[in-house]
Amino acid sequence: MTTQPADLRRHYDRDALLEEQALPDPVAQFERWFQEALAAGDIYEPNAMAVATVGPDGQPSLRMILLKGFDADGFVFYTNLESRKSEELRANPKIALLFWWDRLHRQVRIEGTATRVSEAEADAYFRSRPYGSRIGAHASPQSRVIPRREVLEARVEELAARYPDEVPRPPYWGGWRVRPELLEFWQGRPSRLHDRLRYVRQGGTWRIERLAP
Repeated sequence: MTTQPADLRRHYDRDALLEEQALPDPVAQFERWFQEALAAGDIYEPNAMAVATVGPDGQPSLRMILLKGFDADGFVFYTNLESRKSEELRANPKIALLFWWDRLHRQVRIEGTATRVSEAEADAYFRSRPYGSRIGAHASPQSRVIPRREVLEARVEELAARYPDEVPRPPYWGGWRVRPELLEFWQGRPSRLHDRLRYVRQGGTWRIERLAP
C-alpha cells in the first residue's frame, strides 16, 4: 500500500515560543536557537538554509546553501559569483532565507537585502576551506551546462596539478551578506496552533508581533 502525502501526520509538542521568552534582538534570538540546533546533535546540517532569489522575469528560484557566519550586520554565505543566484542578486538584491530544524520543530524565516562581502573577507574564508573545496571552486562553472561529468573531473585533475599546495581564490568566487529587515521564528505546537513571532526592523530597533498560525 502506498502512503500518500496527505496521509502523513506529525505531532509537534517539543516547546513553546512566548513573547516573554523571546529576546528583544532577533540576531540574539537566532543565536540562541542556532546553538540549540547544534546541541541537538542529530541535525545533519544545522547551518543549511534555503535561499530564494528572483530572476528578471519575476520567476523565483530556490536552493539549499550553508550559512557561514552571522552577526549584527547580517547573515553570510559564499558562492560562485557567476552562478544564477549571484546574477539574480546583482539585478535584484532582495532575498529570503529559511532554516528548518525538524528535530526541534522549528523554522526561521529571514527577508532582507544582499550585498557583497569584502574581498578581504572572501579571501579569509576561502583560505579556511578544505583543499578539495578550493579546487572545486575553480573547476566548477556553477549553473552552466556541461556535456558530462568527466569534463569536470578532468578539470579538477588539471587544477590539482597546477595548485598542489596553495590555491588562490578565483575572481568569480565570493560571498553575500544578507541584511535582515524581517525575521520570523516558528515553533511547532499541538493541533497546528503553532507559535509565530515576527521581528520587523524599525530604524535602529525591532518590533515584535505575533502571527496567527
